[in-house]
Amino acid sequence: MVNETAYALGSNRSCIRELFEYGRRRAAIVGEENVYDYSLGNPSIPAPPAVAQAIGDILAHMDPVQIHGYTSAAGDESARRAIADDLNRRFDAHVRWEKLFLGAGAAPELAAVFHALAVPGGELLVVAPYFPEYRVFADAAGLKMQVVAPDVPDFQIRIPVVAELLTPNTVGVLVNSPNNPSGVVYTRQTLQALAQLLQEKSREFGHPIYLIADEPYRELTYGGVEAPFIPLIYPDTVVCYSYSKSLSLPGERIGYIYVPEEATDSDTLYAAIAGAARSCGHVCAPSLWQHVIARCAGERPDLAQYDRNRRALYDGLTAMGYETARPDGAFYLFVKAPGGDAVAFSEKAKQRDLLLVPGDDFGCPGYFRICYCVKYEMILRSLPVFRALLEP
Repeated sequence: MVNETAYALGSNRSCIRELFEYGRRRAAIVGEENVYDYSLGNPSIPAPPAVAQAIGDILAHMDPVQIHGYTSAAGDESARRAIADDLNRRFDAHVRWEKLFLGAGAAPELAAVFHALAVPGGELLVVAPYFPEYRVFADAAGLKMQVVAPDVPDFQIRIPVVAELLTPNTVGVLVNSPNNPSGVVYTRQTLQALAQLLQEKSREFGHPIYLIADEPYRELTYGGVEAPFIPLIYPDTVVCYSYSKSLSLPGERIGYIYVPEEATDSDTLYAAIAGAARSCGHVCAPSLWQHVIARCAGERPDLAQYDRNRRALYDGLTAMGYETARPDGAFYLFVKAPGGDAVAFSEKAKQRDLLLVPGDDFGCPGYFRICYCVKYEMILRSLPVFRALLEP
């Protein structure tokens, strides 16, 4: 006897993972160089050199018991201080290290925040397009997830639609910027309009509506585009951050939750998040990587390779006639499917070993996602296939 919901999740992979596994099987048959796999957001640039240097120094000079032993449940103080210092230096954000909770990547961090806010009848608004696992996390927490329809073709936030969906049961609004899957960065103007609306509705409903900022791509922006630090715009913000993309460490699972001191019921909210993490079995983040972050919180990725890939795909596809939002952040393009059916177009591309993720599971049918953290040479080889797919 097992939980049927858990069984369904465990026996059916996401559409992203299904394509990725299909690509692995095809590569074994036709050769890796003949499969154009744009399915999975796995960073393709190495971690900054300071990361390897920190690991080597830690292993060579720290007490092994300290390296591998448990830290405080909320995280090692030195790591939390380093993160606070970095945020304050960059954003003048007045972050207190005590209001940082270290987690094993953004997924368990989001799960903890969702559980912390899951009052009976609680509703969570999520702006489409969105990462599909949000629904899994919301369902597990007992939150009713409401979707804000996508703002095509620019993929900002449809503020009037948010206003229509907000109810007295709304406990939070989730935003992801730079966005997966669109690559769009929400502008300061968009975020200010959202903040004003949430302030008005919080007063009307008599309780805070928290803005949950999922920010694993915050450091991945191009051409000087700003990714605003949202707590400075809306104090009732909870930040979930991961070093997976900024330091190219997705498999090491390290990040943090930040609850601003200025947030309504800040201490209570922080304690509820800590308690939710505990109830989900998240005792403490990996200790070695906490020590690494204590030394590397201020490191930034070299985005030159991503930017070259971005420009090659964006310029190449738009010149062919494909329509896509301008990808100012992350490492994704979100492209309008010719003919309007992204699932059908993805299947057609699959026949040519070009792997594109349909946008249906992201809450945006009719578009497909391209993940361009791949080898530049693969992009060049794939462009003729994109062109051939437009032919009758």
